[in-house]
Amino acid sequence: MNQEDIFKKIISHCKEYGFIFPSSEIYDGLSAVYDYGQYGVELKNNLRQYWWKAMVQLHENIVGIDAAIFMHPTTWKASGHIDAFSDPLIDNKDSKKRYRADVLIEEHMAKIEEKINKEVEKAKLKFGDAFDEAQFRATNARVLENAQKLKLIEDRFALALNENNLDEVKQIIIDCEIVCPVSGSKNWTDVRQFNLMFSTQLGAVAEESGTIYLRPETAQGIFVNYLNVQKTGRMKIPFGIAQTGKAFRNEIVARQFIFRMREFEQMEMQFFVKPGTEMQWYEYWKNTRMEWHQKLGFPKAKYRFHDHIKLAHYANAASDIEFEFPFGFKELEGIHSRTDFDLKSHEKYSGKKLQFFDPEENQNYVPYVVETSVGLDRLFLAVIAQSYLEETLEDGSIRTVLKIPAFVAPIKLAILPLMKKDGLPEVARKIFADLSQTFMCQYDEKDAIGKRYRRQDAIGTPFCITIDHQSLQDQTVTIRHRDSMAQERVSITDLENLLLKGLKN
Repeated sequence: MNQEDIFKKIISHCKEYGFIFPSSEIYDGLSAVYDYGQYGVELKNNLRQYWWKAMVQLHENIVGIDAAIFMHPTTWKASGHIDAFSDPLIDNKDSKKRYRADVLIEEHMAKIEEKINKEVEKAKLKFGDAFDEAQFRATNARVLENAQKLKLIEDRFALALNENNLDEVKQIIIDCEIVCPVSGSKNWTDVRQFNLMFSTQLGAVAEESGTIYLRPETAQGIFVNYLNVQKTGRMKIPFGIAQTGKAFRNEIVARQFIFRMREFEQMEMQFFVKPGTEMQWYEYWKNTRMEWHQKLGFPKAKYRFHDHIKLAHYANAASDIEFEFPFGFKELEGIHSRTDFDLKSHEKYSGKKLQFFDPEENQNYVPYVVETSVGLDRLFLAVIAQSYLEETLEDGSIRTVLKIPAFVAPIKLAILPLMKKDGLPEVARKIFADLSQTFMCQYDEKDAIGKRYRRQDAIGTPFCITIDHQSLQDQTVTIRHRDSMAQERVSITDLENLLLKGLKN
């Protein structure tokens, strides 16, 4: 089964089992907007809490805030969003489909890189332990040819983006013979910029209202509150401010399920540092954030760093942590050295000083900022995509299971009385009442026990506890492990400690 088919199955599974629904589905939905169902919201909450604990709870010099979605419109003038928050847009005249021009070029470069990697993998299989990858990359004719082709495109692309040369961006698309994925044609319009912000009106009467914007990022709420937090929290440099919340972007092409949506959730932390130390902290947070992702237990090969070809107007360094989704390596989290651009710009537009008095240096200065920004919805998709598995069992049947890391699973355990009689439900209800104080539990007494196990596998429940007639005699139950399907007999009094141990990350 190819990756595209697997991705379709994942999307279908998310709807069938209550993780994600198309928004307003009874009215035929709304493009690129989704609702999280009963299990999706639990997984999302757990991932958010996993991030919050790592960022705020375990760092004495990082605190959290929750800034409003609506902000004074001058905020977005100061941040550069009104003038510069846009993507290069291109249309195919035959299919009438719209694309981001930069994404078309990046995907073309990814295909060239994939060709190089395939040559390397073939050589690995051929030469085995004697294979020297560095030497092969430096000497193989096909690899060198593709590497040179890739470098030429990268250099042209970086220059075009940095100079905002949209004619050159189109010329790269033409020269690379990039075709429309739908029509297969190369009949392209000119490239033009498209601002991504949603605007609305604030005020009860239209004539008296003013234009404001739905925030396109959560970071600016942190910057405008920098001084409030620093003073009230008596924070000393270096320190961080974290926030999670909704952001809104009128994406040119919103696709790939919840990977690119018009309403999404960010988890951001802005770390304020002394000027001149920002690159040390930039490297620190790059490595720290990569370690955090890898603690989910997924293969390290699924992650990689990707340095930006074009830096944003506020940055002097930027890198993405990319994850290998079913549709390829894509950005999961961004780490940016934002310099002092944001605070200085807000100083300029607001007329208020946003400086820090450093008692050790005996001087005031505007701090530099290192940002970490992860998309919660993208993290959710990465977890689901990596956890989805169809297993063929010994009897030939197929088991669909979500091997979600146990500590973030939406339901931690299911309580299953073997039968709906003989006092079994009463014992099961007592266990449910006790354990639900600590864990998110589910009680299920409908259908044969095998079917109930399969239902719990499909939503990623790590443990199932079955109460049978022996439970009435010796106060023991059967605990079933999702990943191995192994079963063991344990005492009811030992359940909580066993589960706490099994759910620890």
